[in-house]
Amino acid sequence: MIWLTWRQFRTQAVVAAAALAAVAAALAVTGLRLSHLYGTSGLASCQAHGDCGQLATGFLNQLAAGRAHYYYMIFILGAVLLLVAPALIGMFWGAPLITREIETGSFRLAWNQSVTRTRWLAVKLGLVGLASMTAAGLLSLMLAWWSSPIERATDLAVSRTGAATLNRFAPFLFAAGAITPIGYAAFAFALGVTAGVLIRRTVPAMAVTLAVFAAVQIALPLWVRPYLMPPLHSTTALDAGTISTLNTAPTQMTITPGDSHPGAWIIANQAVTGQGQVFAGAPPGPCMSSTAPYAECAAAINRLHLRQALVYQPASRYWPFQWYETVIFLVLALALAGFCGWWIRRRRLC
Repeated sequence: MIWLTWRQFRTQAVVAAAALAAVAAALAVTGLRLSHLYGTSGLASCQAHGDCGQLATGFLNQLAAGRAHYYYMIFILGAVLLLVAPALIGMFWGAPLITREIETGSFRLAWNQSVTRTRWLAVKLGLVGLASMTAAGLLSLMLAWWSSPIERATDLAVSRTGAATLNRFAPFLFAAGAITPIGYAAFAFALGVTAGVLIRRTVPAMAVTLAVFAAVQIALPLWVRPYLMPPLHSTTALDAGTISTLNTAPTQMTITPGDSHPGAWIIANQAVTGQGQVFAGAPPGPCMSSTAPYAECAAAINRLHLRQALVYQPASRYWPFQWYETVIFLVLALALAGFCGWWIRRRRLC
């Protein structure tokens, strides 16, 4: 049964291996150049001179908008590829796995042999599912090696507030980094198999797999991920010198404090009064004047005795979140596989 499954799956396996080899070659060439750029930036020895924040910020700005901006483009394209790969696995590996047997009628021949339905399905799910997780894991590992200079520079840029494109907790980067692609690939594959078992037609099953997987990827960071671990709360005196944005109107002033936790996932960041209410009062006179320097406005804001209320997930929780989410998707994949086994044993497919 293993040999037969391999024979049926070898075309997809060869295509995937060729694609991974091409990506590996491209990342190897550009990754060595990126490592050289990191080495010549002075970041490797910056801690001895105490200028890591300035050098790291310059290095990241060079990748984002300087002469080496194409490295940043490769970084984004790699993240997009990691996001898309599980969906492609679910569509082209998962959905046709059973529907191909149903549409051609070859499952009747398989079930008339000594192989039981349970073993027939278990071998198919086990072999192709393991290949799916391996492909996603290798792709994630290659991109992690390539982007390691960017990750190190981001960690060293302690003066940065953590732009969304560089914060590892940002939904786009979180889903395309570390170990979560392995869980996504397992879930997408099992989802495609389930859609194929229920719909029994390959193309509709592929469409349903893509739609459901995309919906899950959108819903998860909004309604599930924030509650995997209780966030931390902190209330500190507001320093007007570190305000991120200040919007003034004749009757109301809106203040967004600066982020004092680089790399953290900021859930809420507000300026509040001593009673804990969000500040929405009138702006002081110096903040409305077009001629007064900002130092006078900052001094007037400090006299209001406001406080910064912060709700956040610290940067140190990145890996626990990665493990929690990966385990959730692996459990969902096992549940879908179990459902497929129950459905095939209890239902007539012809």
